[in-house]
Amino acid sequence: MSNEDGGDDFRSRGGGTSNDTWVGFPSNQGGDDGSSDVEEPQDADYSYVSSLNDELALLILARIPRSDHSKFCSVNKRYLALFKSDELYNIRRAYGIKEASVFMLACGEPHWWAFNRQFTACRKLPVLPSDACFASGDKESFCAGTHLLVSGKEFEGMTIWRYELVKNRWFKGPSMINPRCLFASASCGDVACVAGGIAMGTRGMEILNTAEKYNPEAKKWISLPRMNERRKLCSGCFMDDKFYVIGGQNERGDLTCGEVYDAEKNTWKLIPNMLENSPVLTPSTSRSPPLIASVNNELYSLEPSSNQLKLYLKDTNSWRYLGESPVRADQTRGWGIAFKSLGDRLLVIGGTSPHGTNGMTICTSCPDPNDPGNLKWRVLSCGGNRISHFILNCSVMVA
Repeated sequence: MSNEDGGDDFRSRGGGTSNDTWVGFPSNQGGDDGSSDVEEPQDADYSYVSSLNDELALLILARIPRSDHSKFCSVNKRYLALFKSDELYNIRRAYGIKEASVFMLACGEPHWWAFNRQFTACRKLPVLPSDACFASGDKESFCAGTHLLVSGKEFEGMTIWRYELVKNRWFKGPSMINPRCLFASASCGDVACVAGGIAMGTRGMEILNTAEKYNPEAKKWISLPRMNERRKLCSGCFMDDKFYVIGGQNERGDLTCGEVYDAEKNTWKLIPNMLENSPVLTPSTSRSPPLIASVNNELYSLEPSSNQLKLYLKDTNSWRYLGESPVRADQTRGWGIAFKSLGDRLLVIGGTSPHGTNGMTICTSCPDPNDPGNLKWRVLSCGGNRISHFILNCSVMVA
């Protein structure tokens, strides 16, 4: 699909700034928290903050939102080096300081964009230096720690590119132990897991039941035990500190079961009929993987055929309707829709009309499992609804 509904206007908001600079834009309430370009740092100061010891100053700086980092990089060279190192993120991790960012690639956009949690500021990531096959092909993305990983196919085969937030650069690799596509993935802090999918190697188009975990500190993949079922076009999430893989297809057809990986026991447990009477079993061979998200250890699903939101009831292994989604997922069988967890909120991004003429819509909601009839959505702004509503990739980083 083309980006004829105004992609150039969106790009102009950040086109003249440094890739490392967040650009603010008016919110729905009319506020403006724009940031200026990064200036050459001065080198007159030799301590972080006058009259404060370095340990306290570092703790204060670690609490500064990432969208404001560029404002402090111009203070002196020590600040600049600090914000471009792992030191602040190690402090944030030690003190449990977390901040969510949304990384997104929309149809027709040549660049990835990063948004802050409130969608009041964004910045353009450096150009991903892949070949033309990777750039134009289907891709899958997920985050682990301060790494954004994008998996796709280059002319030489399956490849992973990783964007390191601290260095603001793309790097190639590391490749999975079993390169794959159409797999399930999920992130929980510094942990990211993948499972299932289709093998893209010497074994041909084999449907996999293998699983792996990515370690961002070591920049390597670690094998996990095999799942009970081979499955492709499946989805993953973390819930109750466990990795769930749901739905998908194997050689026999659709799968109604789910599986859960317990890291403490290092085992998979099959959940029969987890998707029975659920929204994801629309009779279409071209539908998207299940649209699922976990918030506060509750599992939610967006039904593409009816645009209805559902809650998974763990005790009865069933689903409950909560209300209608503010975006249309039915026109594309679930493709092009971002349905993610954003802290304690659900995030949904897509179009509001059958042909996307109203552009992108970004909404969040704090669903209450105990009050299913009171679903309220908050519409957010991305600096104007001119970017394509069809989302190719979307991942949330919490670091």
